[in-house]
Amino acid sequence: MKQFVSALAFIFVGQTAFADGCPVAPDHSAAMDRLYSEIQRAPNGFAAGAYSDQLWELWLEAPDEPSQMMLNEALRAMRVGDYLRAVDRLNKLVSYCPFYAEGYNQRAFVNYLRGDYPAVLPDLDQAIALNPRHTGALTGKALTLIAMGREDEAQPLLKAAVALNPWLSERALIKDPEGDEL
Repeated sequence: MKQFVSALAFIFVGQTAFADGCPVAPDHSAAMDRLYSEIQRAPNGFAAGAYSDQLWELWLEAPDEPSQMMLNEALRAMRVGDYLRAVDRLNKLVSYCPFYAEGYNQRAFVNYLRGDYPAVLPDLDQAIALNPRHTGALTGKALTLIAMGREDEAQPLLKAAVALNPWLSERALIKDPEGDEL
């Protein structure tokens, strides 16, 4: 009986905590599969750009209204150069929605803009862990590593991103085995 009561209490507390927290982010995997397929078949970068924009729309869709408000406030702050406010809102978003990849990706981007490269990498690692096909996070990490003088470490990330989207401008940063740019 004691185990039953403990299990019941655990279930109740767990459900209450979940109900008060951030829900799971929407599953856009089917739409993303379609968009990546369209990007692969695109005849040029302009056509691929329309599909890339749609990917960003999906990534920027937060799990619920409070998280969307936090993200939107951070994006507004970034647009006007208020990076401290943006980081503050994104810290709150990541704390509230720890399984939402775009919260980490946007916080990494703000820190990149601030030149705080050591703060960028853990956030991009988390964004990539949550969404391994996030080309923005992959290229963002590669650009950060290049800015830190770690170009060799950036190459696999660039290649992974370009494998998903061959039209990325970062493609120009990929070196062939002899070290010449492609």
